[in-house]
Amino acid sequence: MKKSTLDLRGAIVDKAVAIAERSNWEAVRLFDVAAELDISLDDIRVFFREKEDLVDAWFDRADSRMLQTAETIEFLSLSPRERLHHLIMAWLDALTEHRHVTRQMIGAKLEPGHLHIQIPAIMRISRTVQWMREAAHRDAMFIRRALEETALTAIYLAAFTHWMRDASENSQRTRDFLAQALRRAESLDRRVYGSASQESPVDTATGPTSAPEFSTAVNPSTAQVEPITVKMQARSG
Repeated sequence: MKKSTLDLRGAIVDKAVAIAERSNWEAVRLFDVAAELDISLDDIRVFFREKEDLVDAWFDRADSRMLQTAETIEFLSLSPRERLHHLIMAWLDALTEHRHVTRQMIGAKLEPGHLHIQIPAIMRISRTVQWMREAAHRDAMFIRRALEETALTAIYLAAFTHWMRDASENSQRTRDFLAQALRRAESLDRRVYGSASQESPVDTATGPTSAPEFSTAVNPSTAQVEPITVKMQARSG
C-alpha cells in the first residue's frame, strides 16, 4: 500500500538525508532515493523538480518548527529580544540532528557557478526572515521595516554560520553568541535613538519588555556586529 502524499514527501526527504549521512550530500542521487523507498523517479518528480528542491524542503521543516514554537502562551510572554532568540534557535535546533549534512547542503549552494541555485537561496532566506518577523509580532512599516529586515537577516545568518561549526553541548556557544548579538543590537539602538527612559521598565535579567529597536548588522563571515541604524518595533497592545 502506497504512503499518503504527505508521508511520501517526507519520506523522500528523510531518505535523501539518510543517504547523505552514509556518504555526503554531493553523492545523493534521486535514483538511489527511489530504489531505497521502492518507488519510481516519477513518484519523486511529483513532489520535487530536482535534487535542489530537497534542500528547500529540509529548510521548510525548520521554518515549520520555528513557527510551531511561537504558538504558546509562554512564547508570547517573552520580551521582544527573547522572542527573536527563541525563534532563531528553534530554527537551528530543528536541523541539529543532521548538522553535518546541513553544512554540506550550504556548501553545495555556495560553489562557484551555481547562480541558478544561489539566487533562489537568497529568496528563501528572505522568506524565513519574514516568517520570523510574523512569529515575533513585528509590525514596522516602510523604510523602518526594510531596515529591520536587513538587521535581522544579518544576525540570523551570523548565528547560522556560527552554529554550523558549533560542537558544544546543546549548541551553547551559538546560543551565547546570538544572545550577545541581540543585546548589542539593543544597546546600539539606544545609543542612536536615545535612552530607554521612554520605554517600559527594563528588567536587568531579561532586557526591556518593549520591543528593541535594532541598530546593527552582523557580518556572517566574521560573526562581528556593526552599526547600520535599524529600528525594530514590536506590535503594540
